[in-house]
Amino acid sequence: MYRNLDDLFFRLSKSKFRSSFHLNNKMKDYTRKNGLDKIESHAYDFVNARLRGKIILNDGKQTPMRQVHPVFISQHATGTCCRGCLYKWHGIPKNSELSDSEVKYIVSVIMRWIDLELSKSDK
Repeated sequence: MYRNLDDLFFRLSKSKFRSSFHLNNKMKDYTRKNGLDKIESHAYDFVNARLRGKIILNDGKQTPMRQVHPVFISQHATGTCCRGCLYKWHGIPKNSELSDSEVKYIVSVIMRWIDLELSKSDK
């Protein structure tokens, strides 16, 4: 896990795939309407339901790619979408249940990305 998220976000920015994800205006409006606290609550729910377990049978396919929720888009942008990506990008082992601190870290990465996206001007 990264202690300095600036280093992580710099590394992610160098990935053509990861840097291709952005919140569209509809997702930004949804986030602003619901508030960051609610979106963060959704992030905890999604991470706990889809990533926390020791074994994820559909690993690599559990996070939708379409613009259905800002957390899902953020997960793809930040490499927090599946256990394989969590290992590759964040060094979090695959075959063990996520600890509370790992879940908190993952959600902080997701929320940091969403916050950065909201600070960009709407196009």
